[in-house]
Amino acid sequence: MPRSTSPFAGRRIRAAVIGTGAIGRGPRLPALARLAEEGETEIVAAVDIGADAVGTFCDRAGIRQACTDLDRMLAERRPDLVTVCTPPTLHRAQTVAALRAGAWVWREKPPVPSLADFDAIEAEEGVDGGPYAAIVFQHRLGSGSRHVRRLFAGRAMGRSLVAHCRTTWYRDSAHYAVPRRGRRHTEGGGPAMGHAIHRTDLLLDLLGPWSEVRVMAGRLVHDVETEGVSTALVRFTNGTSATVVNSVLSPGEVSRIRIDCERATVELTHLYGHANDHWRITPAPDVPAGQAALWRDFGPDVPSSRLAQPRELIANMRAGERPRSSGADGRAGLELITALYKSAFTDVTVRAGEIGPGDPYCTALHGDAPGWAPHAAQEVPA
Repeated sequence: MPRSTSPFAGRRIRAAVIGTGAIGRGPRLPALARLAEEGETEIVAAVDIGADAVGTFCDRAGIRQACTDLDRMLAERRPDLVTVCTPPTLHRAQTVAALRAGAWVWREKPPVPSLADFDAIEAEEGVDGGPYAAIVFQHRLGSGSRHVRRLFAGRAMGRSLVAHCRTTWYRDSAHYAVPRRGRRHTEGGGPAMGHAIHRTDLLLDLLGPWSEVRVMAGRLVHDVETEGVSTALVRFTNGTSATVVNSVLSPGEVSRIRIDCERATVELTHLYGHANDHWRITPAPDVPAGQAALWRDFGPDVPSSRLAQPRELIANMRAGERPRSSGADGRAGLELITALYKSAFTDVTVRAGEIGPGDPYCTALHGDAPGWAPHAAQEVPA
């Protein structure tokens, strides 16, 4: 239950940045800085293992304290909110440290490398009113996603029947020249985990829980430890049948969700962020024009920016409410992705809820498989 009196009432949220690389410098800092201009936050510290990097980051952003020790920063600056912008293998330890210090957490995707890591974080969250740990899933936000979610929730267009979800991007050899990329111990998985997780999360947010998944995957091009492509068949508990295709081998890049309902087809086609113009609703021939016009009325355009989510998160903090993309809501996408890898390695259908303690895929996306070689006969040597 929410706290009766917010500990943040009448003051700014004290925020800190963990990790001052591309994510910290790029989308995270501008979002927090904009909220500071609006009187919602103040950025009290930044942390990075590189003293020069964090010093430069703080100098440019006007942040008073640059730290190389996370525990010391948490003890001395006592932030209310930390944004975790480090590689996923560091997320568990850093998130747990922040929660234990009483800070809410907004962490970059992928949230953690495994379901076991996710569950360990959830066990550290507060019971009544936080602190909670949310995931960066801004594609759920924006006027387009909100409007379509309401249509689906009310079955305005009838039952959803068939869905297609594509994240087909392109990454060349130079991308994988960075030592941590394409490696199991640093990234966990390939495009299904690191690139397509936003679309997977949005698909689940629109359609609800999934029930089973069957997958084929392989490397095909790059000589790395993670997959380059995967194709999944997913059944949802509401009966919807879906295909989910993830790739980093596709020069013609696109991010796309298409859902065919009884009375209309809904499509979102974009690359990274999306706005109202990226959505299209095609009604069935017998749908009255007035009804179709209502479906197509998305309202004022609010893009799926990385500013909308922290603004919503701060509202949750002030209300003492669990934010979306935390707890069971945040775990759903990771569970589906974990099941995708298990199916690819074991060549069997995986059902929702079956991956738990004792299952090797609960602690690592690749389970106990010796290397990435599902459907090895289809692979082309690098």
